[in-house]
Amino acid sequence: MLTRRNVVLPALAAAVVALSSACSSSGGSTGSGPTPSATGKAISAQSTSLGTILVDGRGRTVYVFANDKTNASTCDGACAADWPPVQAPSPPPAPPQGVTGALGTTTRSDGTRQLTVAGHPLYTFSGDSAAGQTKGQGITLNGGLWTVVSPAGAPDENAAAHGIPGY
Repeated sequence: MLTRRNVVLPALAAAVVALSSACSSSGGSTGSGPTPSATGKAISAQSTSLGTILVDGRGRTVYVFANDKTNASTCDGACAADWPPVQAPSPPPAPPQGVTGALGTTTRSDGTRQLTVAGHPLYTFSGDSAAGQTKGQGITLNGGLWTVVSPAGAPDENAAAHGIPGY
């Protein structure tokens, strides 16, 4: 004979598991829109769950750091482990189709060259494990705000419109 307890407890447990997995992400998005493709180019403009943004040659989301100064990175050490700089090819490429911001480079404190767009140093996020993920969008980490980049090179000013929590 089934008791009310035998029916309610399994249903309640299933609901808790579903709710906890839905709420486990902190900031950003795992991406439910189109998945960018790998192009092999340093950067490209591609459609994602956040609209058209810049991605690297592997289709991974590219970010900018609010603490950076024009053409100068302030993200070194542990910060650079979380936010790997987008390496600049030599010579810097011409902007690919759809990228309207001027491409350039900056020399980091360790001597490596980092790609910039419209004067903003570019990074990927170690928390994004696959193309199309945007888990770094709108989060504050390593002392500052991180945002995806528009094809013009500007930080995404419409993150709140994309439903990003905590922005």
